[in-house]
Amino acid sequence: MLRALIFDFDGLIVDTESSSLSAVQEAYRRHGHDLSSEQWRLCVGSTVDPYDHLQQLVGPDVDLTTLREEMDARHRAEAAQLGARPGLVELVADAVTAGLRLAVASSSSRRWVEGHLERIAVLQELHAVRCRDDVRQTKPAPDVYLAALDGLGVRASEAVAFEDSPNGVQAARAAGIYTVAVPNGVTRGWPFDHADRVIGSLHGITVQAVEGWLGACAAERSEAK
Repeated sequence: MLRALIFDFDGLIVDTESSSLSAVQEAYRRHGHDLSSEQWRLCVGSTVDPYDHLQQLVGPDVDLTTLREEMDARHRAEAAQLGARPGLVELVADAVTAGLRLAVASSSSRRWVEGHLERIAVLQELHAVRCRDDVRQTKPAPDVYLAALDGLGVRASEAVAFEDSPNGVQAARAAGIYTVAVPNGVTRGWPFDHADRVIGSLHGITVQAVEGWLGACAAERSEAK
């Protein structure tokens, strides 16, 4: 029985990944390097720092502090103008009407996540927000999802997670949660083999549809035993 929905934040609720990638790519270009898709994939949905890799490329004598501050400020300014991804607000409203419990599980800081959630008027609908501040290991480890389940007071089998990155999918699945991948413009085309379902957008997705996915999965697993 579906009792809860758990959402990633960056790239899933708000597509902050695009502005983040653009800023980091600019930092690499200024030092004569390109940021590979594979390197960025390691960073998305985790706390792997792309500037650590850039530091390795340019050497320890190059101070990246000022450049990083400039690029971070650019990213924050662009992200502050972004709204929720299509279908997110409607799915949250449908879940509230259905009496489901809602949470966000993110590898970002609580200050970053809650600030944006409040800005797009979603924070007040949530029963739990769990971020990197709350756990010892971030995604792809399952800790933040396990913390979200605990905060919601539900079992993994009663929840569905929505993620936009392979690292996030791995974390949610490791926590035992049925996981739906919703790639964004940056992560579209990346491998989501571990996701239970991959959809192009949250637009038009209803609680009834999500209940159907979870129910079908439970039935398949029961038959397989």
